[in-house]
Amino acid sequence: MIRFLARRFALALGTLFVLSVVVHLMVDTAADPLDDLRTSTAPNKEVLIASRVAMLQLDAPWITRYWNWLHSFIQGDFGIAWRSQQKVSDLMVGAVSTSVSLILFATLLALLLGITVGIVSALRQYTTFDYSITFVSFMLYSLPVFWVAVLLKQFLAIGLNDFLADPGVNWLFVIAVAVVSGLFWAGALGGRARRKLVVFGTAAAVTLATLLLIVWSGWLDSPQIGPLGLGVLGAGTALAVTLAFAGLSNRRALYSALATAAVGLALYYPLMYLFYYYVVDWPLLFGLLALAIACGCGVGWLFGGTDRGVSMRGGAIVAAVMAALTFVDRVMQVYPMYYRSNAIHGRPIATIGAETPNLGGDFWVQCLDRFTHILLPTIALVLISFASYTRYQRGAMLEVLSKDYIRTARAKGLSERVVIVRHALRNALMPLAAVIPVDLVAMIGGAVMTETIFGWAGMGKLFIDSLRQSEVAPIMAYVMITGAVAIIANLAADFFYALLDPRIRVNA
Repeated sequence: MIRFLARRFALALGTLFVLSVVVHLMVDTAADPLDDLRTSTAPNKEVLIASRVAMLQLDAPWITRYWNWLHSFIQGDFGIAWRSQQKVSDLMVGAVSTSVSLILFATLLALLLGITVGIVSALRQYTTFDYSITFVSFMLYSLPVFWVAVLLKQFLAIGLNDFLADPGVNWLFVIAVAVVSGLFWAGALGGRARRKLVVFGTAAAVTLATLLLIVWSGWLDSPQIGPLGLGVLGAGTALAVTLAFAGLSNRRALYSALATAAVGLALYYPLMYLFYYYVVDWPLLFGLLALAIACGCGVGWLFGGTDRGVSMRGGAIVAAVMAALTFVDRVMQVYPMYYRSNAIHGRPIATIGAETPNLGGDFWVQCLDRFTHILLPTIALVLISFASYTRYQRGAMLEVLSKDYIRTARAKGLSERVVIVRHALRNALMPLAAVIPVDLVAMIGGAVMTETIFGWAGMGKLFIDSLRQSEVAPIMAYVMITGAVAIIANLAADFFYALLDPRIRVNA
């Protein structure tokens, strides 16, 4: 193991060194820091040019400039953005946090949706549902992100803000959403024609009733989940998690999931008291989330019997969902105050920037503001990533389902849920274990356009601005950070493979 890590570390250092030489030479050759001064009409033009040449050492050989940068970089000094006279390290701290918050949230959401839909599509191979998902996936994958961003700004920002100003029922839109929902669930659940018809009617009716209730009840003016919604969603999550991982016949797993949901509901008002009257920050919230997951594991352990692992896993998932719903409910409660704020002007869905200038407000108002700004760029990234993850997962699942050990598991009389969840899914996730870490790096590069369009001061926008202004130091910092992340991602992919498949050993 030590020899393997040492070899990979040495290879990583060599790769980064070659990368730095090539990129620095390319940027130094292409960039012209004197471009603005060459066309200047200032009377002291020659003095300004000489001053900048001396400051940037443009009269020295390229290798001298590269060596000076490398010497500073090794010592932890990323240099200075000479136009703004700011340290690159200060610029990178804010840019990295902005990009990570956007990319991490979008990737997690795309993974959850892509893997789920990909599995269902594989199980419904060669059906209308499968063909529809394939068509939608290829269509989304081929869409340019800048065009998607423009459509999102038009329909999910301008259009939605106009709708929120005067909510009303658009019957064509509501009926279309209800029909699409019915078709989706009928195709996903499958079965005979009669069952599909029942599922379609039920899903369409529930969707239609929900949309009408949201508009007619005034929920859009003061949205919240509340204890009733939390109880319903918690019970539904408990049933869904138990059905997926244990089966409803496993009473201990079902009772542990329901008990965890009940505990989360019982803690609703104490947590609201804490959120209202005490100072809350992210470390406290993450601590409460860890405590909730630990409590869910504890409840699963108490109810688990001989198969405690399944019950503990279900309890942990339900506890995490209940904690997330409680947090979302508290954020939603500040929406009326946020909507009436002078800084918002009745347009809550933002189209540019990562936050509203001069907004003020407490922690919860800032969280809601952050969400309204991250909504559109997240959707743009999710739409593209969802398509690729769906195709990867569908192909991997179909390949696994054709294996001999799957046929053996079915021949032994195991239920289809056990065959899919415990035997097929783990092996079907192996290709994604190699794709996801590398795709994270690609999304950092892909977010260049997304951040530029939506005005996010992240890594991508910093890179573009530095290119336009011929600033070498920020560009090199961006390249070195993304290069290091790419190398770490490849190493992580190797370990994920070994984690999912015990036959793979590091020494191999």
